[in-house]
Amino acid sequence: VQLQASGGGSVQAGGSLRLSCAASGRILSSHSMGWFRQAPGKERELVAATAWSDSRTYYADSVKGRFTISRDKARNTVFLQMINLNAADTAVYYCARNVGSPRSMMGMTPASGSWGQGTQVTVSS
Repeated sequence: VQLQASGGGSVQAGGSLRLSCAASGRILSSHSMGWFRQAPGKERELVAATAWSDSRTYYADSVKGRFTISRDKARNTVFLQMINLNAADTAVYYCARNVGSPRSMMGMTPASGSWGQGTQVTVSS
């Protein structure tokens, strides 16, 4: 599968962005889709994930209440709606697909699963 991420950009603190990740291949009921981010000098972290077949989701504590992950199964696309952004959200955001639960995506490495190219999100204060 190929994952194409888009929607990044530069916003001021308090602003909003919506990221999209379109998958070119099949996403099975056993898959979860997620969004990771990596800031300079920091490890890649899972910020949100959703099961493809049901309503299970995962959110990192730092984004709960501000980020919402959703999926459009007909379009094979996953979205990340981000509101009330702050400087700490500045990072390259990556979408990913993996077999297993949303929470299990925390164990992904760059060598596992499928990854899209990153999209830069920059929040200025």
